[in-house]
Amino acid sequence: MIKKNVVVAALFALALSACGTTTSTAPSSTPVAEFPVSVGTGESAVTITSKPKAIISLSPSATEDLFAIGAGPQVIAVDDQSTYPVEAPHSKLSGYTPNVEAITAMHPDLVIISNDIDNLAASLKAANIPVLIEPAPSDLAGAEAQIIELGRATGNSDRAVIIKITMEHDISAALNLLSKPTKPISIYHELDNTMYSITSDTFVGQLYKMAGLTNIADAAPGASSGYPQLSAEYIVKSNPTLIFLADGICCGQSAATVATRPGFGALQALTMPGAVVMLDDDIASRWGPRTPELLHNIVMAVNKVQGK
Repeated sequence: MIKKNVVVAALFALALSACGTTTSTAPSSTPVAEFPVSVGTGESAVTITSKPKAIISLSPSATEDLFAIGAGPQVIAVDDQSTYPVEAPHSKLSGYTPNVEAITAMHPDLVIISNDIDNLAASLKAANIPVLIEPAPSDLAGAEAQIIELGRATGNSDRAVIIKITMEHDISAALNLLSKPTKPISIYHELDNTMYSITSDTFVGQLYKMAGLTNIADAAPGASSGYPQLSAEYIVKSNPTLIFLADGICCGQSAATVATRPGFGALQALTMPGAVVMLDDDIASRWGPRTPELLHNIVMAVNKVQGK
């Protein structure tokens, strides 16, 4: 990620420009009101009357976004799956099995979720707690839009724009390193050791598409779900050039364990150094500021199998 002060300063200038800010010889003494602000769309739309001071995040991706845009001091609790950043106020709250009583007992003034499980949003709204739903986006534009929306919702718009611009810069930098495949390169992305995968229609899947790769899951039975479970026979028959393992930390998978699976030892990915790539489980399952790191890893793997 970009760390040099001069670049950050330049990004901040760009951010102000992107927000429509202009230079004035006589700055106004009247502050620009950020609240109330309406965010979300349709049934998920919510109006936040004042800057939140007690935010609960039940989405690991939203947690990363919040801390990246400078809203960390406003966060009082994050769910048990939010492992990054380490300074986040971790709790036993769950986004998968939400406990309305436990959430309301913390008196939040904004709750952010990615999935409205068990009508959580309605329950919290009934308790006069604003809820912002940020579901998994299908592409980078959607992820960036969520960062901007979280900036508006928390009163951190300027920083949110900087993060968006930084992401775009780092994505472009990663793609500039790519040696475009001269012949088709196919990939298998493994979510867990039961061989669930992702298609090109998912957020992570579109990163592989950006790198010009062919995803074997796109033609698999159940591909319409975006997350088909592949069979060992299907993977062996597809014979991917690259295998990306997003289940190394969670499930102990590696090139060595994959090689022991029946029929997998003959896969071309297991005959080339660096063609089985271990991914950070968290980065490979979230959308946000660390997404460029994932794309960079993909690009480096593509270059390596091409001898570049």
